Amino acid sequence: MIAVHQPVMVDEVVRFLITDPRGTYVDGTVGTGGHSLRIAKSLAPAGRLICLDVDRTSLEVARGRLSQFAGRVTLVKESYVAIDTVLAELGVERVNGILVDLGFSSYQLESSGRGFSFQNDEPLDMRMDQENPVNAGDLVNAGSLESLQGILRDYGEDRWAKRIASAIVEERKKSPIRSTLQLARIVERTIPRRYHPRNIHPATRIFQALRIAVNRELQNLADFLKMVPSVLVQGGSLVVISYHSLEDRLVKQALQRWEGKGAYPRRLPVLHTYKPLMKAVRKRALRPSQAELDRNPRSRSAVMRVAERV
Repeated sequence: MIAVHQPVMVDEVVRFLITDPRGTYVDGTVGTGGHSLRIAKSLAPAGRLICLDVDRTSLEVARGRLSQFAGRVTLVKESYVAIDTVLAELGVERVNGILVDLGFSSYQLESSGRGFSFQNDEPLDMRMDQENPVNAGDLVNAGSLESLQGILRDYGEDRWAKRIASAIVEERKKSPIRSTLQLARIVERTIPRRYHPRNIHPATRIFQALRIAVNRELQNLADFLKMVPSVLVQGGSLVVISYHSLEDRLVKQALQRWEGKGAYPRRLPVLHTYKPLMKAVRKRALRPSQAELDRNPRSRSAVMRVAERV
């Protein structure tokens, strides 16, 4: 039995996403359906919800949870980065709102067996989409020293990236690195103990970096942001929940570009320059309330930004 993921900031999502209960909305990362369930309940009978996800197992769980809304909810195995193609295939020109929650679910973390965490000893996979031909083990065991160092530096922002990449290359000469605990131990002994972080495992950023690389998370987000204005109706809303600074930086700077200001950081995917088509609904990002943090500690790193098509 797959554990149902506890969605983050559900009340805020519904409040900012739904501008017209009779409209058409997209949950670009439906997961096991937590946000979508609340969205569907909040829509009028004439409203429509389109749910996307690349994780086939999660999508089937969501399908079961949303079965009561059959006819009003459409589920598609596809990435949110292909939203324009999906909408065209469904005969939808523009939508009233889009939600993208960039985190990964409790199921993926705890029971998918794909190595998203080193809490259990699992294969080095980290693919959200099992049809993706490249997994984390491929990057670790076949990637060049330079490419590994770049991944760990750019996506993990780890000061020990060069040293850890070198240690990985030396270790794989003896035997392939196959499991999460094997990789975590390499990182743990490579970073001097006095420099181990206090609140997180020293391998946390390394696992983040590999997951981002395997799933092309930043590139997908950048490509998605390019097309958002073209698929939203005037007054339509975009809600993005991110969980680390690299994602949030892309969203924040896309908003700045849409408003005709700002620049992009080096080494991150570059977005096209836009005319002012979107505006931030709030100047500051939203974060979970203290009550939510007490109820769901995993929400502590969540950052929500909301934009409107103008």
